[in-house]
Amino acid sequence: MQTIFVQVKCELGRAYDVADAAALEVEQVSEVHSTSGQYDLLMKCYLSDDVDIGHFVTNNIQTLAGVKDTFTLIAFKAFT
Repeated sequence: MQTIFVQVKCELGRAYDVADAAALEVEQVSEVHSTSGQYDLLMKCYLSDDVDIGHFVTNNIQTLAGVKDTFTLIAFKAFT
């Protein structure tokens, strides 16, 4: 299992729409948080080991209506 975090910059006024669409339409998205700073949303995603991260982000996150830009972080280990 791969864990990635995708920061999403949205078109003005679209952050809530994008968050709702990601939570409903993208099965691999486990959490969506609103954030301050350069990006509007932070999405936590769990991917199968055989899933290509680049294809997942470009095909499933960047194509959501209202998404302007993304920045992807790959997590290696979770600490409690």
